[in-house]
Amino acid sequence: MNQQEKPSGRNLSNFMEFVLLDFADVPHLQWFLFGLFLIIYIIIVMSNGTIFLVTRLDSALQSPMYFFLSSFSFLEICYVSVTLPRMLMNLATQRRRISLLACATQMCLVLILGGTECLLLAVMAYDRYVAICNPLQYPLIMNHGVCIQLVTASWTIGIPVMIGHTYQIFSLHFCGSNQINHFFCDIPPILKLACGNTFINEMLVFIVAVLFVMVPFILIVGSYSKIISTVLKLSSATSRTKAFSTCSSHLMVVMLFFGSAIITYLRPKSGQPEGTDKVLSLFYTILTPVFNPMIYSLRNKDVIMALRKLLCNKSLF
Repeated sequence: MNQQEKPSGRNLSNFMEFVLLDFADVPHLQWFLFGLFLIIYIIIVMSNGTIFLVTRLDSALQSPMYFFLSSFSFLEICYVSVTLPRMLMNLATQRRRISLLACATQMCLVLILGGTECLLLAVMAYDRYVAICNPLQYPLIMNHGVCIQLVTASWTIGIPVMIGHTYQIFSLHFCGSNQINHFFCDIPPILKLACGNTFINEMLVFIVAVLFVMVPFILIVGSYSKIISTVLKLSSATSRTKAFSTCSSHLMVVMLFFGSAIITYLRPKSGQPEGTDKVLSLFYTILTPVFNPMIYSLRNKDVIMALRKLLCNKSLF
C-alpha cells in the first residue's frame, strides 16, 4: 500500500475537503480490513441480489410480504454501496480525502436510504399486522396497487427533507481540523467540525430522527403488540407457531437496525468516547444488510424452496 496520507488540519474554507480517518488508527490492519470488508460487500450484494431475483421471478413468492422483501433487499444493496466502496478505496490507497460536494452527496444518500429503510420496515410490520389480525380483508387491503403506493412513498417521502437537512448542515462554517473520525460522512462527526454554536442544528437532527426513526419504530411496536395479542388468542398451537415464525425474522432485523440507529442519533452527545459513532454505524450500515438475507432465507421455507428451484433450473442448462 501507499504511505499513509497525513490528514490535514487546515481551514476548510480554503481547501473545501475533508479527510475520512475510518480505521487509520490501526495501520497494521489495513490489508486485513480491506479483505474483510470486500468479502462482506460481495456477500451483501450477492445474497440480497439473490433474494431480490428469487422473490421477483418465482410465481409462488408474489404475495405482498415478498414484494416488500424484494424492495428491502434492493434497498440494502443501494444503502451499502453508498459507503463501503469509498471505504474500500480509502483502505487500498490510503488517500482519505473527500471533497465537500462528495461528502455532502454521500451524507444525503445515506440519510435518504436510511429513512427509506425505517419507513419500509414499518410498512412490512403493517403488512404482517393486516395478514394476522385481519386475514379475511388482507387481499383487499393489501392489493398490488396499495403495495406499490406504500413502497413508492417509502422511497420518496424523505427525499426533500433529507436534501434540505444536508444543505442546512453543509451551510455551516467549518474551521480548524478537517478530520472526520468515521468511515463515511455522517451527521454527528461532521457537526463536531463546525464552528460556533450548533444547538439549532442538533435540535433539527433530533427532530428528523424522531420523525424518520422513532415514529416508524413506535408504529412497528404498536403493530407487533396487536399481532402478539391476536396470536395468543389462537386456540391451535400450530397456528400460533406459524404466525410467530412469519414475524420473528422481521423483528430481528428491526431490533438490529433501529437499536443502533436510535442510539446513534438520539443519545446525548456529551461524554461519549471517540469512535462510538463509528462502531454503532457498523451495525445499521453493514451488519443489517449482511444478516438480512440469512434471517429471511434460513427462517423461511418458501424462500428456501424457491432458491432450490432456481438452482435446479440452472443446473439443467
